[in-house]
Amino acid sequence: MTYKISVIPGDGIGPEITECAVNSLKSVSERFKIDFKMIEVKAGDIALKEFGKALPDSTLNQIKSSDVCIKGPVGESAMEVIVKMRQLFDLYVNLRPAMSLPNIDSLKENIDLVIVRENTEDLYRGLEFNAGESAVALRTISKKASKRIAEYAFKMAMKRRKKVTVVHKANVLKITDGLFVESVKEISKQFKEVELSELYVDACAMNLIRNPEDFDVIVTTNMFGDILSDEAAQVAGGLGLAPSANIGENFALFEPVHGAAPDIAGNGTANPIAMILSIKLMLEWLSNNKKDEKCLNAAKAVEKAVYDSLKNNIKTKEIGGTKKTKEIGNIIASSILNYKS
Repeated sequence: MTYKISVIPGDGIGPEITECAVNSLKSVSERFKIDFKMIEVKAGDIALKEFGKALPDSTLNQIKSSDVCIKGPVGESAMEVIVKMRQLFDLYVNLRPAMSLPNIDSLKENIDLVIVRENTEDLYRGLEFNAGESAVALRTISKKASKRIAEYAFKMAMKRRKKVTVVHKANVLKITDGLFVESVKEISKQFKEVELSELYVDACAMNLIRNPEDFDVIVTTNMFGDILSDEAAQVAGGLGLAPSANIGENFALFEPVHGAAPDIAGNGTANPIAMILSIKLMLEWLSNNKKDEKCLNAAKAVEKAVYDSLKNNIKTKEIGGTKKTKEIGNIIASSILNYKS
């Protein structure tokens, strides 16, 4: 089987870290005999300047014909790219794992959690308007979206430690968050083996710092999930290590959590780990979606290559190392190529 992958290099440090991810995929292809057809497309500030649109029609058409998309960070036009793609492709799951990694300073040594964030509704629909001297934003929460994100979270918990925490603010947002919580509880009845708990979003933010190791799967609404996932990434070591997935029924997009960091673009100090771990998430998704065992084994190889590099203190400056972006990418790609199961 050939997998067609649209590759968006992005802006700032995007092209540097995307190159590392592409090289890792080339090693995966050679080591596991998986055929990838990677096609580079433009989106973000660079596309806005060249085409007048941050997400050109030619890029969209290419992505629509792909099995999956990998995306580097984009600059000021990020909302016009990723938020639009989430809605266009109905990428209703935003998956953001946070875990302790070797030789990385984190608040605790045994963090292993994942935030399952509803990705299509809430205030991020961008439904805003002026009302005299006031401004109003509409928050939309539907039963359909709430139940399907809850189902995804419970299915994930069944493969992990069987714990789900639903995070909300229903004591204040009684109607919208009330609907979300009740939808999650309704779905929980189908997963009696999974322990369900609740936290208000402010208490969750506190407990992510105090006891991050207590969490397994967190399910929450769009904006709360955005904020908490960045916090969780920092608790586990930093945004430069944090991958993410945007997942729909038959299509998915994978990207690092962090931004384009134009201030360090081109000097070779960008950390490629988040981008490479996003490739690992992509391979896991392909394995599940396409029933391809080779992709699952490849995902394990990517993860091991990253872990081994960190164990050997192969890190960029911002996490206490001395290596350059391309050096780290080459070492990880080589490790994948030499992987032994």
